Amino acid sequence: FCAAFAKRIEALRTGNGLAQEIDIGPLMHERAVKKVEEQVADAIANGARCLTGGKRHQAGPLFYQPTLLADVTDEALIMREETFGPVAAVTPFDSEDVVIARANATEYGLVAYVVTENGARQQRMGRALDYGMVAINRVKITGAPIPFGGVKQSGIGREGSRHGLEAFTDLKYLCLDVA
Repeated sequence: FCAAFAKRIEALRTGNGLAQEIDIGPLMHERAVKKVEEQVADAIANGARCLTGGKRHQAGPLFYQPTLLADVTDEALIMREETFGPVAAVTPFDSEDVVIARANATEYGLVAYVVTENGARQQRMGRALDYGMVAINRVKITGAPIPFGGVKQSGIGREGSRHGLEAFTDLKYLCLDVA
């Protein structure tokens, strides 16, 4: 799995995020790049293997190479914090219950990603993962009609879609006697 995943990651095109042919754009500011660098370095220091990427990209100071980390331990920051950069952390697990417990152990809950072809497992994990969004067998899950948002320390409510609009409105019942 990891070898095939690394090949897919290495094929990603990095550059101007507004260009149609580009897959990975820049991070939002220097602090974001430094946070990703810290998380990757910490994962490696805790025993993870960097299979591809792992450093800044030559495209510019706000770019980070698409990165795959394998055998990441639960002690690594990247397993306990949100990561807003092109890094995938892969860790082995013994059972579905164990992986769900490990994933839910973080105080964050924006999005969880699952790769499985088992339809029943997709349903179970989608329900059991304590995240605002769960992506199964895909990466891009946002768009105008999608209620984007997390749970726990990853936010309150949703933005986008009618759910996002409802978050910024108050329902009021008004009863008038116009006669």
